[in-house]
Amino acid sequence: MGGLKPVIKAAIKTVLKPLYPQLFYRPIDISNPSVNWIIYANAGMLARGNLYCFDYAIKNLPSEAPMIEIGSFAGLSTNLLNFYRRNYKKKNRLITCDKWEFQGADREKQMQGLPLSHLDYQAFLKDTYKRNIQMFSSDDLPYTVEMLSDEFFVAWKQNKSTTDVFERSIQLGGPISFCYIDGNHDYDFASRDFANCDQFLEKGGFILFDDSADGTIFEGLGKLMNEVKASNRYELVIKNPNYLFRKK
Repeated sequence: MGGLKPVIKAAIKTVLKPLYPQLFYRPIDISNPSVNWIIYANAGMLARGNLYCFDYAIKNLPSEAPMIEIGSFAGLSTNLLNFYRRNYKKKNRLITCDKWEFQGADREKQMQGLPLSHLDYQAFLKDTYKRNIQMFSSDDLPYTVEMLSDEFFVAWKQNKSTTDVFERSIQLGGPISFCYIDGNHDYDFASRDFANCDQFLEKGGFILFDDSADGTIFEGLGKLMNEVKASNRYELVIKNPNYLFRKK
């Protein structure tokens, strides 16, 4: 009977792996003590495999054009992007955008089971973001613009001057060297974020899509990954398990 166990396990794997590939993939994790100290204290949702993608993209940036992050939440990925930027002594500005408005949330209504409204939650999270950034990126604060990604790219196209959440002036516009897309994961939103980034991403620049691993629960992202691959305008450089592309 014991000899059958490996056979049964192999059969189960053969059946389930095509349906749930994420269950059988072990991403490369380059976490180190410094990264872990940030992760312990900074709230957020992070696929550890993204660290390898951050490191690779930032190490190989094609120019000193800005890096863009769409969706900042509580600042975990922002601080980690800044960590690798600091590690490689890159001069590229890091510019992020978020409005801390969440899909399906009514800002005026009380959150179910909690003594606060979605508006209270939004204000708390924005303040948490600022405190986390000021703690772990105090030597070189990224610029964070309080806009939805569609609003952000309209301002970017117009080369607009604006004020960030730390009350600093910033001139938007120009080429982009790296874009981390972690906003609304519905197809319509994610595909617009990609199209907007694509307009400004320079040759050799990178785009990383969060939650885009094969078998993702976000079907729109899976569809978008197939479209990006089929376009033949981007090279897939890393799948760990999320997709990192380089523009040809």
